[in-house]
Amino acid sequence: MQRIFYLLFSCLFLTAVPASQAQLDVTYADLVQRLVDLQRLAEPPSEGEACVQWASYDRASRYDEPTGRYEQWDANGDGGGVIRREGDSFVVAEMDGPGCIWRIWSALPEQGHVRMYLDGAEAPVVNLPFRAWFDGSTSPFTRPALVHTVASGWNNYTPIPFQKSCKIVADQGWGNYYQFVYTKFPAGTRLPTFRLDLAPEDQTALDRVDAILRQPGPKRLSDVQEDVQVDRHTFSVPAGQSRTIDVTGPRALTNIRLKIALPDSPQDRVVLREHTIAMRWDGESTPSVWAPLGDFFGTAAGANAYGSLPAGLTKDGWWYANWYMPFAQHAAITLSNDGTTAREIVLEVEHGPLAVDAAQLMRFHAKWHRDALLPTEPERAAIDWTMLATRGRGRFVGVHLHVWNPRGGWWGEGDEKFHVDGEPFPSTFGTGSEDYFGYAWCNPTLFQHAYHNQTISMNNKGHVSVNRWHIADNIPFQTSFAAYIEKYFPNERPTLYAATVYWYQMPGGSDPYAPVGREERAGYWDESLLQTWRAEGAVEGEKLAVLRCTGGTTQAQDLSGFEGRWSGDAHVWWTGAQPGDVLELSFAVSTAGRYALIAQCTKAVDYGIMQLSVNDAPLGEPIDFFNPSVVPTGEVTLGEVTLEAGEHRLRIEVIGANAQAVKAYMFGLDYLRLVPP
Repeated sequence: MQRIFYLLFSCLFLTAVPASQAQLDVTYADLVQRLVDLQRLAEPPSEGEACVQWASYDRASRYDEPTGRYEQWDANGDGGGVIRREGDSFVVAEMDGPGCIWRIWSALPEQGHVRMYLDGAEAPVVNLPFRAWFDGSTSPFTRPALVHTVASGWNNYTPIPFQKSCKIVADQGWGNYYQFVYTKFPAGTRLPTFRLDLAPEDQTALDRVDAILRQPGPKRLSDVQEDVQVDRHTFSVPAGQSRTIDVTGPRALTNIRLKIALPDSPQDRVVLREHTIAMRWDGESTPSVWAPLGDFFGTAAGANAYGSLPAGLTKDGWWYANWYMPFAQHAAITLSNDGTTAREIVLEVEHGPLAVDAAQLMRFHAKWHRDALLPTEPERAAIDWTMLATRGRGRFVGVHLHVWNPRGGWWGEGDEKFHVDGEPFPSTFGTGSEDYFGYAWCNPTLFQHAYHNQTISMNNKGHVSVNRWHIADNIPFQTSFAAYIEKYFPNERPTLYAATVYWYQMPGGSDPYAPVGREERAGYWDESLLQTWRAEGAVEGEKLAVLRCTGGTTQAQDLSGFEGRWSGDAHVWWTGAQPGDVLELSFAVSTAGRYALIAQCTKAVDYGIMQLSVNDAPLGEPIDFFNPSVVPTGEVTLGEVTLEAGEHRLRIEVIGANAQAVKAYMFGLDYLRLVPP
């Protein structure tokens, strides 16, 4: 059975037609094959080839051509953006052919119908409740590797081709959030028009690819192809040294497997960043591939086992990459150790002959960076984080993103934006970071799939590792490509991004990413920040008993997602009150005496002006808790009070609100401290 599987995969892997000899007649089976065809990614894109995403992003974000400025570039109402209304329905996508939809995603598909009209037909070829596009109830949307839900994200990778046009209309009640990703083929390409009742041979093609995608892992073509060989190397890389493995061309690397002796977690996180992998094609002076070891294989921080189509880490410790990597004369693979301890490594390099001249193929690139080539326009610099910026002719094929987020809170509200060939407004504009990676609602559940993975999460606090592979839905470009993802939390918080980006490019293009030192890539995370801070001698506000509340409600609110530091990452939050309302909280004194009453509270745009009292004695003048953003007040001495041993009342009365404030009259108490003067 295993041999049959590899035979099947090898047939799909080694039968691509170069773009220079692009097919004019493309069958449905041809399109299905592209879902697993890694070799095709090395072919230069044809003129007129493009990949575009239609999504429900907030239409307030726009590019103003007369001024050249990006307006409301961080607008974040991304659930319901549409092109226009037609009666009671919404047009969500309009595509010119010839084309093929590769990916459909939603965070909240509901029972309202979504109708798809192809090639000018008056009747929709698909007319289903939006949820039925994803729930496996309707053929051909039934194969689990192609149609699946992971961590609240609904995904459908069933190819939907059309010749002239595609129009997608959503009825009332369709849900919220959508993405449709499609390739536009060069003029003259002839594609079939999709229908739900696919021909038997097309159903068989889907079954075949579904079986492959359900078994991600190392793909060893040498098991079934005599002209593909494996070179096995076992060696030690001493501290501060490198080891290079050479392969003579013309050939293509078809699989790399590597095993390295690692310490247990969390020490492995630093070791995997101390070791790097680099690859040079045909004698180039700077590597086309350079990344920390684990990041190159699609996960960080640490050794997190997962399996996907192009890369992963098996449960028995083999890192693997199935990327197709052609070269003309020479390939050099260099493993470097910037740590202090020698490491034993087993490296297996599989390579085979080229089907066409190497001059007709692009070279594989993979680069790791932190905060490189950030945009300079003021309206973009504060929001867009650069994943990849390059010039030349190529294809963008994926990204691995490692997030260090020790304060917790949802880090990934930001949209992805892909600018192709200098376009000012991106042809891919997303709806949220987790949406781009195929899940939704900041769900921390780990998942693995052939095309997208969440390999570590820690409940969105600490380390997060996600990846997305663009195989059939790769992004072709002729002159330049720039990929951004919005980053809402600043580095100072700290919330830190590191990305490994993967693309193919014709020799001579611009690859601006240089290797960086160990100090930038290893150990920059301070895991002590994961420990919850508590103010010494404090009585937590969220622990105080509520004696009286004349209006609104109280609750403990998690503040770990905001700037600043709150004891226990929480406060007692009073909402829904109006001027004149009173909240009374009970606190205890163990020893009678005179005390300075010290408090830390919260300020925000919708907080009120409050009069604080103890046992009905006012503590100074009313305090204005307005601030444009959510911040702690820092410790404030409310006054000195004489208190008997026993229970006492802290009274908060709503007096009003700052003229600039949103009139919600909220209040938050982080903690109290009683300090003898």
